[in-house]
Amino acid sequence: MSTKGYGIFFHNAHPTNWDMGHSTTSAYSFYAEGGELDYYVMYGPDFSKILDSYTDLTGKSPLLPKFALGLHVGTYSGGTWGYEEKTSTQYVIDLAKKFRALQIPLDVLHLDSTWRFFGENGGKGATTFEWRETFENPKAMFDSLYALNLNAVGLHLRPRFDNGKKYRLLDKARKEGFVYPEENGQGEFVNFFDTNSVDWWWENGVKTIADQGAMFLKTDEGSAFGHKANESEKTGPQGEEIKSLHNLFPLAYAKAPFEKFQKYNTIRGMNHTREGYAGIQRYPFIFAGDWPSEWQYFEPVIKAGLNIGLSGVGNWAHCMGGFEHVADPELYIRWTQFGLLSPIAHLFGMEHPNYKEPWNYGEEATRIFTYYDNFRYQLLPYLYSISYQNHLSGKPLMRALVLDNQYDENTYEITDQYMLGESMMICPVVTKGAQTRVVYLPEGEWTNFWTNEVFQGKQYISILCPLDQIPIFIKGGAIIPMQETQNYIGEKEIDTMDVLIYPKGHSSFENYEDDGESLNYVTGIYATTLIDSQEGKDETVISIDERIGAYTSPTKSYRLLIASRNEPKQIMVNNIEVDMQLITQKKHSSVIEKNKIILTVPATGKQIIKLLY
Repeated sequence: MSTKGYGIFFHNAHPTNWDMGHSTTSAYSFYAEGGELDYYVMYGPDFSKILDSYTDLTGKSPLLPKFALGLHVGTYSGGTWGYEEKTSTQYVIDLAKKFRALQIPLDVLHLDSTWRFFGENGGKGATTFEWRETFENPKAMFDSLYALNLNAVGLHLRPRFDNGKKYRLLDKARKEGFVYPEENGQGEFVNFFDTNSVDWWWENGVKTIADQGAMFLKTDEGSAFGHKANESEKTGPQGEEIKSLHNLFPLAYAKAPFEKFQKYNTIRGMNHTREGYAGIQRYPFIFAGDWPSEWQYFEPVIKAGLNIGLSGVGNWAHCMGGFEHVADPELYIRWTQFGLLSPIAHLFGMEHPNYKEPWNYGEEATRIFTYYDNFRYQLLPYLYSISYQNHLSGKPLMRALVLDNQYDENTYEITDQYMLGESMMICPVVTKGAQTRVVYLPEGEWTNFWTNEVFQGKQYISILCPLDQIPIFIKGGAIIPMQETQNYIGEKEIDTMDVLIYPKGHSSFENYEDDGESLNYVTGIYATTLIDSQEGKDETVISIDERIGAYTSPTKSYRLLIASRNEPKQIMVNNIEVDMQLITQKKHSSVIEKNKIILTVPATGKQIIKLLY
């Protein structure tokens, strides 16, 4: 995308080369090493419209199940590579029990590679679909995890078949022709380009673990198709046709389990994948790979999230705290603050025996992690609504500042700040020992979430950033629907929605609701509520329209938390004066309630609230 108002999509999966002003500053050029010169020029002029056009071409992201916006945790089941003998079903159950005992909200768990028996041919880099002997009664393990109210448990795998002690799937797949052909008939990769091969892979491999309780996959190392694998010297299929299929393979690889599990589970599909190509947003979500737990890699992960959002992928995750090595506790805290305010919150690491659970990093880390995890669950209505925006328009949840400020050159190189949706600017602290950090405020009015200080935009400011605070700025005009926290999504029916409002000029927000799991939203079974704020000289008017749509919402009331620098002289609700003695203001214990006017109105009919000054 160009700030000149256009974007280019080069529709060619072969290796491509781009010269972006390197040879001459007056021209860009691009070419592919094969295939057609097939490209689209998309006019905006703004970036949001370009992303909308691009995702019209390559596909919109579906809505994930609502529980996918909760916390995801990955585990090596007690034994990472080299410690496989320490794995067990009981470790996994005890892990989930500890999250519940500490009241750290959790919804999704995946068992990474050491659940598998590593086979004869591919070892760690292939899949036998047989459980390691240390796992006693996997089905009972799944039953125990679901009894602990986890919403989904999944398993990691690789795209190569292998022979185990029981199934001998590699031999069978080769005999039946369900592997991608290689020299001498020695193919190993599932042929995800062939529907019959996908069906055989599902029926003979994946369905065996689905029947035991797995609800999704983490599909890893699709990039090894035609290239060197991570765990061996193997390169897979070679030849001219593989040049383009190398990029397309991860797309087909993610599509297969996404669609198969969606049909099997009879709820929305979910797949956790590592690589992709144009259109991968249709089979969300993708994660950032195995970044080490070092300060030097922290900001590049944020940059990766910004870039992939600008590439049409709205559902993105990373291993918060880093993947490899024991993290510096300060780094762990700073990274998990960012991770819990990312599109998908994913906690996972491989170092034995620490891994990345917060209690392994001390009491302070556990307290801060728990606070931000609860904050994420409070933000669920906002996150779900901006997920719906992403589904409609391709606009990501995590937005580079340039996305909505493309004519502000100060935003072009910012890689350590981002907008979470349209209202919240998140500013991770990426420097060890930092007590302050510089933040750039784009055009508009901005309120420091923690202190309620108000700043005008188009300037750099220096702010304090104690360890328990990730700098957050709320954009003037923000309307942020929230709710009480839960230990897991669906724990209880929540009938009161909090609405955090920062009046400035005229603004609006459309709150989106549906059942959170089914595909009924595709056929129009959902509801939207328009919330509007209009700030005038002597009054602020907030209106909440009557809910529209076929979905019946459990919300019975709205608790409005309205930021106000002055106490109003009078408050009217639907032209009826409210007793000011019933309005609470300023003296509240939580950050969210501090310096807010708080009042509750019913969620039936249109509500008009006037604050007169």
